[in-house]
Amino acid sequence: MTAATTLETAAVAFPFDNSFARELPGFYVARPPTPVRAPRLLFLNEPLADELRLNLASLAVATKAAIFAGNIVPAGAQPLAQAYAGHQFGGFVPQLGDGRALLLGEIVDRHGRRRDIAFKGSGRTVFARGGDGKAAVGPMLREALVSESMHALGIATTRALAVAATGEDVQRETVLPGAVLTRVAASHLRVGTFQFYAARGEIDLLRRLALYTIARHDPDLRDAGQPFLGLLRNVVARQAALIAQWMNVGFIHGVMNTDNMTISGETIDYGPCAFLEAYDPATVFSSIDQRGRYAFGNQPPVAAWNLARFAETLLPLLSDNVDEAVALATEAVSAFSAQFEEHRLRGLRAKLGLRRAGPDDAALAFDWLALLHDQRVDFTLGWRRLADAASGNEAPLRALFADPRALDPWLARWRANDADPQAMRMANPFVIARNHRVEEALAAASDHADLAPFERLLAAVKQPYLESAAQAPFAEPAPAALTACYRTFCGT
Repeated sequence: MTAATTLETAAVAFPFDNSFARELPGFYVARPPTPVRAPRLLFLNEPLADELRLNLASLAVATKAAIFAGNIVPAGAQPLAQAYAGHQFGGFVPQLGDGRALLLGEIVDRHGRRRDIAFKGSGRTVFARGGDGKAAVGPMLREALVSESMHALGIATTRALAVAATGEDVQRETVLPGAVLTRVAASHLRVGTFQFYAARGEIDLLRRLALYTIARHDPDLRDAGQPFLGLLRNVVARQAALIAQWMNVGFIHGVMNTDNMTISGETIDYGPCAFLEAYDPATVFSSIDQRGRYAFGNQPPVAAWNLARFAETLLPLLSDNVDEAVALATEAVSAFSAQFEEHRLRGLRAKLGLRRAGPDDAALAFDWLALLHDQRVDFTLGWRRLADAASGNEAPLRALFADPRALDPWLARWRANDADPQAMRMANPFVIARNHRVEEALAAASDHADLAPFERLLAAVKQPYLESAAQAPFAEPAPAALTACYRTFCGT
């Protein structure tokens, strides 16, 4: 480290308050990020930085690049790799952990919310399992694009604070330019975090973890009669709401392993994620999901399965009587299905422009989805053009259907509800992070160091409900032939 860098380090401080490091010693391994050759800032989320009370305006660009590449560790940070386990595609791995990620610390933001600031791609840790600990420009910019798209859609998500190029190569199937992502999360506690200690039979540590989690995410439960049951119920409720939102915007996570399910209810890990084009519940884009375990339509039952695994970890805390503990856990997890359906139907009512709830709403909504499926209609534009039909212009909607006459019986039923077109335009996005646009932007950045396509797409997805001439190119579906062979990769 040079003298200049030492002086800069001393001058850079973030308002960290690191409860995980302070309250859970032994749940992590401390490690500094690995310095990189030539840090260069590719993306900085300045509004988020301000929300986090990070005073970056006075810093030189080179200093900011050095911070977000890991060459300068701000005063107050306590970099550490968290331990966790997880079911990956149904198979249990007792030790995973942050193999290429580091929690720098926590900040209480301007709204009083405690939030993690973490690196991804910052070098090998003890949990690397033979990996190189690095990340590539493309996957890190993907996480920035898609997480900001999800945030703009109002979906609970981790967010990207920065992406910094490292000036170093990463070897994957080809040689790629390296990068470090800085991620912000309500926490990085996962179902897999609990599995790590439950699998080892370390009940005292499991209890400490659960109490910490309650204090952080569900403080109202601290004085409850059954706080651990309350935690389970709240995690179930949060995930039911989240997965319903995914389904209503056509989002496919792609790798719903238990280590990628947060306790906070935020979407995390934007590896092989994608959005539907032509509506088909069996859609799979992930190259590693060869059996379709995490297909679009499988996401609700997979979430319930993951929650059952979480419930299993809490059994020793729910009751000393095994049968009673199992009964309590089963009841809590069984509530997921009804809660998910309630959230999804509420969202579908909004997307249909229904002004009041009615007994036939579910049938109306799912018959519409069946129409989209049968006619291979683009999911996002199908909904958006339905809003045009509510305003009296059916032509754009009918143009999406191979057989426009197939619409007629359903439209007659829907029109009887006097749909609200303006409300529909606020519930149905015009722009999502279209897969082919994402790939174009990432290829330009990775192959040619050209960030202009990334920046244009980022600006577009931040205004998902705005329909304008400038937004129109980002709303166009990919050619069917391209979508048919489209595959996403996890980026590790």
